[in-house]
Amino acid sequence: MNIFNLNDSGWGRGNPSPPSGQDNNKDNRPQDTHTPPRSKEDAPPDLDQIFNDFSKRLSSVFGGGGRGKSPNQQGGGRRTPEPSPKMFKVGVVTIGVVALGIWLASGFFIVREGQLGVVTHFGKYDRTVSPGFQWHIPAPIEKVQVVDVATVRSFSVGYRENARNKVLPEALMLTEDENIVDVQFDVQYRLKADMGNSGEPSAAADYLFKTVLPDEAVRQAAETAMREIVGKQSMNKILYESRTQAASDVRKLMQSILDRYQTGIEVITVAIQNVQPPEQVQAAFEDAIKAGQDNERQKNEGNAYASKVIPEARGQASRILQDAEGYKAAVVGQAQGAAERFVSIEKEYAQAPAITRERMYITTMEGVFSNASKVMIDTKESNNMMYLPIDKIIEQNSTSVQPHATAPTTTENRLVNPTVNEVNLAPTINNEAVRNSRQALPRTRSTQ
Repeated sequence: MNIFNLNDSGWGRGNPSPPSGQDNNKDNRPQDTHTPPRSKEDAPPDLDQIFNDFSKRLSSVFGGGGRGKSPNQQGGGRRTPEPSPKMFKVGVVTIGVVALGIWLASGFFIVREGQLGVVTHFGKYDRTVSPGFQWHIPAPIEKVQVVDVATVRSFSVGYRENARNKVLPEALMLTEDENIVDVQFDVQYRLKADMGNSGEPSAAADYLFKTVLPDEAVRQAAETAMREIVGKQSMNKILYESRTQAASDVRKLMQSILDRYQTGIEVITVAIQNVQPPEQVQAAFEDAIKAGQDNERQKNEGNAYASKVIPEARGQASRILQDAEGYKAAVVGQAQGAAERFVSIEKEYAQAPAITRERMYITTMEGVFSNASKVMIDTKESNNMMYLPIDKIIEQNSTSVQPHATAPTTTENRLVNPTVNEVNLAPTINNEAVRNSRQALPRTRSTQ
């Protein structure tokens, strides 16, 4: 079908096209410039005739047919349908409706999960759409740009791919004490996922329209923040002490810079990979590091020894103090007990002086004879003193009675507690013999 074929030589001339397969350009050979005047058929096509031919062929496409035959067609030539105005209008309307439907259908689009769609109306920001099946007025009225807000983006400063591939203009930085350090760090960031308030652009719109190269702005902000933080610290501090704190401060400073420029970017992490002095002085710094490590090790050993010895000394001191307190309590208790016993004996003595005096004498002699190796016995037949070798009997008696002793055998205790068993120190002593010996003592002293 050659409805819109502009190469048809019959356009505007009312002549049918040549048969299929016939070469229309077979006479397009160079000819002599002195050609005779062209005939009516060789003249340029008339615009009215072109429009009529187009109308006829368009009517034939939409089912229109001629109600009669032209004189040229009555002789058995090709039948050309005559255009119908009504069918022509229907065809034009149909084409318009189809074209309008296709144009409106081109406004449908899909925003995937983790993405946001930024719609512009004649180039001006209009709205931000969430993930899902969306529609906008087709171009050229509205356009949509899809922005990925879920992907985490990263870059390195001071090196590329590995630590050996350094970028010295980025890595070398000046510290507070005017030393140079080689800093290599990584930055991870992503776009903010907020949709924006009513009338205000979203973070995705800021990323697209507020800055020309937002990713390059993040790199420059990272380098600027790191240089500022390093410039406020000494070399030893940034090398050995405050890497983690420095990374946190750099992230906060970067975020403040990016928010001030309204880039719509959120900084996730800043990780310092390596901080070292320049290669020219690396050996000297390694020696200094070893010395510092030795110093730290010795400090740790001293602290460990101190933490071991000091608790032991404190324990010994506490034990000595406790022993002293116990000895003090024992001595004071004994003294108080002796005083109370003396008071009680004094009371008993005031009530019965003779009996108390005799009992004290008996108790004292019992204590004296219990430590002697001989035993004095008084018999009823005579007053003679007999010394018997019964040392072994005393030892056996002492060893058998000591485990059963339940109270001290002092003189005062016997006086206060008369019920105490007094046979646990020596063999039984005849009270009468003790009294006789008491009577004999003054005479012996006088003879001396």
